[in-house]
Amino acid sequence: MHTNLKNEMKEYYYKVAEHVFSLDMGTKGDLVCDLRQYEGFVTDPTEDVVFSMQIVDMPFSTEGFNDEMHQEEEGQEIIAGHLPTGEPYFEFLLKGKRSAVLISSQDYRQARLSLEEYPQFGVNNALMVMYALATANKRTAMFHSSVVSYQGKGYMFLGQSGTGKSTHSSLWLKHIEGTELVNDDNPVVRVLENNEVRVYGSPWSGKTPCYRNVSYPVGAIVKLSQAPFNKIERLKGIKAYAAVVPSISGKRWDKELAEGLHETENLIAQHASVWHLDCLPDEAAAQLCCKTVERVKSEE
Repeated sequence: MHTNLKNEMKEYYYKVAEHVFSLDMGTKGDLVCDLRQYEGFVTDPTEDVVFSMQIVDMPFSTEGFNDEMHQEEEGQEIIAGHLPTGEPYFEFLLKGKRSAVLISSQDYRQARLSLEEYPQFGVNNALMVMYALATANKRTAMFHSSVVSYQGKGYMFLGQSGTGKSTHSSLWLKHIEGTELVNDDNPVVRVLENNEVRVYGSPWSGKTPCYRNVSYPVGAIVKLSQAPFNKIERLKGIKAYAAVVPSISGKRWDKELAEGLHETENLIAQHASVWHLDCLPDEAAAQLCCKTVERVKSEE
């Protein structure tokens, strides 16, 4: 259950993949009851935060806004760019209606959020975007991936929308005993100082309500492709890098953030076990994937 850490300011602190961020609810304190997916990530107040976000009452002017990116998927839209001041600017829309406007400092350490329609959607997406941006230079990456745990390791399934990431996770859950779902859409991956690649659950999990504050060493990263057969191949070097990059969220037109993501992507490609699986949506595909990556891991 959420605890009001600062009664007057209604400020809350959350820790995701060992990075802490804060949310000042301002006059919207009651909204926190709609953000229950964050409850498992509540942590103690600290000054050492990767970013702070404040909800404000006044709307922001869009005058002079330079539109640099427009992303739309299943009725959800994000418009991103910069204000004339150089501050990063984001609009979040749901069902054609503007949900929230986010303005960030240029170093992504401070942000202000103005809410309109669908405020829960606006807050959730703004926090996810700020997290991805604020941690991009910290050997951290947010993935579009479905992740399961098995025998103490995390197994990540990547692919374009509709490829079958969630379906493949469900096949592991159904047919491979001891498998548990970690996250079904937006896990976080960190490369630790010893170059261990680790995957973390997050408060963001798409349509599947799986908000677990857990982490595992990555056992394998598997890019999926639909096919009339099941075949798995180990990827290394540039092929591993190319398989990983499209699934990582980031603002790549920002030079500093792009360089940070590139470093993380290189480290993941070098130190994680990366695979490509052509597959049918059947038990045999899950068994082939599990047995192959487990066998190779035991041989290394």
